[in-house]
Amino acid sequence: MGGAMGHNQLPSLAAPVKALNGVGPRIGNRLNHLGIHQVRDLLFHLPYRYIDRTRLVPLGSLMPGNSALCQGTVELTQVLYGKRRSLLCRISDGTGSLILRFFHFSKAQQANLKPGMTLRCWGQLRKGNNSLEMIHPEYLRVDKVDDANIEQTLTPVYPSTQGISQFKLRDLTGQALAALSRGKAGLNELLPGGILKQFALFDLTSAIRFVHRPPPDADVDSLIKGNHPAQQRLAFEELLAHHLSLRLVRKQVQAHESFSIGGPGNNHINEFLGNLPFELTNAQKKVLSEIRRDMSNSMPMLRLLQGDVGSGKTVVAAIAAIQVISSGYQVALMAPTEILADQHYFNIKQWFSCCDIPVLLLVGKQSKSEKDEILKSLNSSQPVVVVGTHALFQEQVAFGNVGLIIIDEQHRFGVDQRLALLEKGMEKTRHPHQLIMTATPIPRTLAMTLFADLDISVIDELPAGRQPVKTTVISNEKRDEVISRINTACQQGRQVYWVCTLIENSDTLQLQAAEDIQKQLTEQLTGLNIGLIHGRMKSVEKETMMNNFKSGLIDLLVATTVIEVGVDVANASLMIIENAERLGLSQLHQLRGRVGRGSKASDCVLLYQTPLSENARTRLNKMRETNDGFEIAKSDLELRGPGEILGKRQTGMPELRIANFVRDAQLIPRVQQTADIILENHPGQVSKLLSRWLNTKIDFGKV
Repeated sequence: MGGAMGHNQLPSLAAPVKALNGVGPRIGNRLNHLGIHQVRDLLFHLPYRYIDRTRLVPLGSLMPGNSALCQGTVELTQVLYGKRRSLLCRISDGTGSLILRFFHFSKAQQANLKPGMTLRCWGQLRKGNNSLEMIHPEYLRVDKVDDANIEQTLTPVYPSTQGISQFKLRDLTGQALAALSRGKAGLNELLPGGILKQFALFDLTSAIRFVHRPPPDADVDSLIKGNHPAQQRLAFEELLAHHLSLRLVRKQVQAHESFSIGGPGNNHINEFLGNLPFELTNAQKKVLSEIRRDMSNSMPMLRLLQGDVGSGKTVVAAIAAIQVISSGYQVALMAPTEILADQHYFNIKQWFSCCDIPVLLLVGKQSKSEKDEILKSLNSSQPVVVVGTHALFQEQVAFGNVGLIIIDEQHRFGVDQRLALLEKGMEKTRHPHQLIMTATPIPRTLAMTLFADLDISVIDELPAGRQPVKTTVISNEKRDEVISRINTACQQGRQVYWVCTLIENSDTLQLQAAEDIQKQLTEQLTGLNIGLIHGRMKSVEKETMMNNFKSGLIDLLVATTVIEVGVDVANASLMIIENAERLGLSQLHQLRGRVGRGSKASDCVLLYQTPLSENARTRLNKMRETNDGFEIAKSDLELRGPGEILGKRQTGMPELRIANFVRDAQLIPRVQQTADIILENHPGQVSKLLSRWLNTKIDFGKV
């Protein structure tokens, strides 16, 4: 059943999609799954490829491998019986002939394909025994002289879902375009004319019309790549809306007062630095001065700290924490997993023992009595450092006076979660400072768009004496050689990680795999102490295991990917990553960062199973070629897209409908310029742009 509205009574673009002809409850629900709720949503549901049905190709000019629209007279129809029964229909047009072949057909279809009729066909061509063939082409009967049915534009192919055909989507977008042509309310041009002129942009209506119904002479290659100026116009506006939303977050957060963190703490900081076994790098010192300058203001610091694995971000965060604690305020450090929270807790507790600063841990698995004790400390105004996971969001958590919130591995958290933690840390009207850390380096232009609400600091220097890790890629068939190499390394006093990975996201299966590997290696490497660490161990067991490894009691540590971040054992200089082809570049780079943390030359062996996919081969080769985290991140973005790298699944990434952060990076400087102009001269357009493009609304009321 379709809607009752005819084309003379087209709905407005703001109307529900069920107002269109041909949309009943079933189709309506399926369109909703595609994110299409209103008529205007169809205009922003863009094709991902195009078919050229605008010209008839003579049968004699057809080429195998191409798709084409052609026409001919039926000469013969017959059923062939062989391995597979098939219906053959031969057509000709005086320049050549073509076989149409159907493996699935009915008697009615066979009877309707009569000699003498003219058929117009669309499909892909392949070589047959004696002639070119089309398998299951689309076809219709036409009058020989009637060319009226030839399409006037390229035919769009849309992202779809089960139960919605391409024909249906073309019909519905056609109705939406007709509503747009008749000036139905709901799609105003939101970019000022000066901007359109300055950047030579299509106007919105022309861009949408072009992308849905490109003329026959359109550059199909640029349309498929998403680089056509009409598509770039839409991508530009979407990136602008995203950028403006974050600028608004920044503006509203910084409208609040914060805690002015001044000079106290230098004695504690000097004591802390004196106990470190290394000197701070110039990059760390530069970032620290940026953080100190921000925190001395009465406006909340909003700073992103990027740094490659092993560059010393946590040390920088710890020094900032000492200054805040010494000024009489609390510090909260949030990590995405309990394992990482545990590691931060143990490291910071050890570091701060010299300064007599209390460090607490709040994670989901603690007993009620443990949590109650910690909550009591937080609720008081006692200056403490609390390390935690999402448990810090719990309703019963109430901070006394948090001066600094540190968020590690920020890509696991969304903007809304950062705001929720800020709100929880508010003392009346004052916001805490915020320092956000990531070891997933992001190219600067991209970072300035993804994190437009933050100032960006980069630690672009590794500690002195570090040697690049040498990476080799070895097939699992040479596993015995790798095990022999481990034996030699341990005899030389080196320590080794063996990392187990699985496709299945299952703690139980990962644990079983790690236990099996430990057992096999114990049998093959007699005389070596082989430990095991995994996510299901209790905190105390993990701490004991890591301490035994750090102190040299364990030669070889078998681990699941729990050691991806935070583990620092200077003497560990060989890592084996099993099934390396299953991991993304950024995760492989994070794991590799666990070795090469001392002055010894270190090695990483990527053990893979054959056969390798082309994508996996590219990833492993990139790991062999470079140790540069920014280069790795750039390649990972190109291979997998930003959604997976930056944690869209964990809510950290915006849902983009049209733009692509990697493909459209060249638009970003213009987007930033435009945002400045709109905020200054056209502030009324901001909320309209956000409303049009942002699926996930940020609750600005919380800010």
